[in-house]
Amino acid sequence: MAWIFSLSAECGSDETQAKLFAQYFEGMTWTLSNGCQCQCQTDTFQDIDENWWCRVYPKNLSEIGIESPKSAYLMTESGILFYQHLRSAPAFRYALVGVEVDEFRTYSELLEDSSKLSIPGLVLAAEVGQEIKLSSAYRPFSPGYVWLPYEGEIYNPLMASPSLKSKLNELLLAS
Repeated sequence: MAWIFSLSAECGSDETQAKLFAQYFEGMTWTLSNGCQCQCQTDTFQDIDENWWCRVYPKNLSEIGIESPKSAYLMTESGILFYQHLRSAPAFRYALVGVEVDEFRTYSELLEDSSKLSIPGLVLAAEVGQEIKLSSAYRPFSPGYVWLPYEGEIYNPLMASPSLKSKLNELLLAS
């Protein structure tokens, strides 16, 4: 199973907005600190609320999740670049960078969960933020957008190592 690191943005009910967002990122290239060149690929899809999403993912970056401190570092570096480019991207309602963030919340779920909406890296259109009455931890991101600042990606050995996970499970069963 693939664990894709991406930028996912919900663009509302207009498919054209999602396609414009995808066009902006498609083929965009950057070089990471290890010399790896990452080229962005995109796809668009509709969620169960019939809103359109765009997923942007860098080719040549791990598709098995965060398997080491090094991959966490490189994904964080790429995440920062995603956020830098997101500042001048076409309009969207909300977006998030991370592993498996596709459709992390539908719009209706976002509105329902608004009282406990503290997802680091979440960028919201200002009008969405006003609708759900965000905490004071949200800060300006770019004109018309606010965010809860990105905290980077984290390596968790228990998630990355089946062997360690098995040993922990044995320990838990014994108690």
